[in-house]
Amino acid sequence: MSRRSGRDARMQARSGRGATAAPYVTRRIPFMSLIDEEAIAIIERNADRILDEIGMDFRGDAETLDLFRAHGARVEGERVRFDPGWCRAKIASAPPVFMQHARNPARTVQIGGDAQVYAPSFGPPFVHDMERGRRYATIEDFRQITKLHHQLAAVQHSGGVVVEPVDLPVPVRHLHMAHTHLTLNDKPFMGAVTAPERARDTIEMAKLAMGAEFVEQNCVLYSVVNTNAPLVMDETMLWALKEYARAGQCTVVSPFVLGGAMSPVSVAATLAQVLAEVMACVALIQLIRPGAPAVFGTFFSPISLRSGSPTFGTPEGTQFQMCAKTLADRLGLPFHSVGGLTTAKVPDAQAGYESQAQLMGATMAGVNFIIHATGCLEGLLTTGYEKIVMDAERCSAMARFVQGVDFSETAQAMDAFFEVGPGNHFLGAAHTQANFESAFWMGEMSDNGTYEQWAAEGAAWQHERATAVVKRLLASYEPPPMDIAVREALDDYVARRTREIEGEEP
Repeated sequence: MSRRSGRDARMQARSGRGATAAPYVTRRIPFMSLIDEEAIAIIERNADRILDEIGMDFRGDAETLDLFRAHGARVEGERVRFDPGWCRAKIASAPPVFMQHARNPARTVQIGGDAQVYAPSFGPPFVHDMERGRRYATIEDFRQITKLHHQLAAVQHSGGVVVEPVDLPVPVRHLHMAHTHLTLNDKPFMGAVTAPERARDTIEMAKLAMGAEFVEQNCVLYSVVNTNAPLVMDETMLWALKEYARAGQCTVVSPFVLGGAMSPVSVAATLAQVLAEVMACVALIQLIRPGAPAVFGTFFSPISLRSGSPTFGTPEGTQFQMCAKTLADRLGLPFHSVGGLTTAKVPDAQAGYESQAQLMGATMAGVNFIIHATGCLEGLLTTGYEKIVMDAERCSAMARFVQGVDFSETAQAMDAFFEVGPGNHFLGAAHTQANFESAFWMGEMSDNGTYEQWAAEGAAWQHERATAVVKRLLASYEPPPMDIAVREALDDYVARRTREIEGEEP
């Protein structure tokens, strides 16, 4: 066996050990907050004042305005204002913890509480790999990336728009994306939010795959609506919110904020604005269907005040998460935020340190659902194939970190001290032999050998090793089982709705 093939065999044998095999990560350490009682009072008071004296616009939907008015909010045109405490009283009916059910029950995840879920990047129109470079994404890329995430145990969610399949017409893309999530992956996934009929299609396809009665009684979809900061909910997002709320499915209210452009140039001011927007929209969800699952979401990126471009991996981004999580807890809502973001164009050192900084910040903050945990390049304009597997390994490391330190009798290893004694090594000790495979976290993306060994095995850079892992995962992929009648029903639904949508176009 060659040295190179020997390394490949070792990597393949280790691939399952570096990842968490549980359906979601159970956190056993405290989260880190940077906000004390005095600061909390300031932020909450400012958010109440924003909602009371300025208000928030809910555009393009008279039904929503009538609903707010009927429950005591003050409505003028499309502007809605709320008395202090009004939103919090309505939000109280939202569950602090709930389950998002997967097609495969063993993949069902907990949202909230002590759970953390890592999920793919969302929305890039481009893909990148080291052999073909950057290019527009296609539905085949969408399928390949979904297959990768199916096999990566450190990623507990199939995600949503993992890339935009630009080779498909916009009105039917959502059908093919939902079909892919339901057939090529059996982890939970996200619903479409770009039009109310697309949300309805996603719900109907979930019913075909999991049973109409089950979907009506359980959360199976996790869908993110973004406010149009500052203080606007536009009609597209509003209609999607209403569809999922009526169906009892999870809606994440996640203000999309570029600090300095869409919020003032401070973390404190942005926290008040985001809290106000989330409270108003989650209150609406509870008016529509009390008890419907809802999540406090954030996407905050400071802009460069020199160039106007978003920045990632910054101290302020991490500070924001570590404060917003506390605000979510005080509302009794699960917390959703961003993970491995970077503006790097390729999976280089910049990509690594920016993504790890953001991911570590999210992990330390105690984010329950970490979106954009894998694949981000170019500030979410691109998903990278190699970056996916590189990031998944960091998710695995973070999952091990939040499990805390083991202080069990086995971990104390007192027998090993008596066996080895002073001045000897522990490599041959019985405790080491019994636990060496699981004692320390071990990934496959980092090369920990000597320079000579690395050179002899081909002197591969990390992105080259990642390319090999991507190819191996795709070559070994096997689709999750699905009843043939369910698969045919999904196929027929996509075909029928495609004909109907194309027939509706002028």
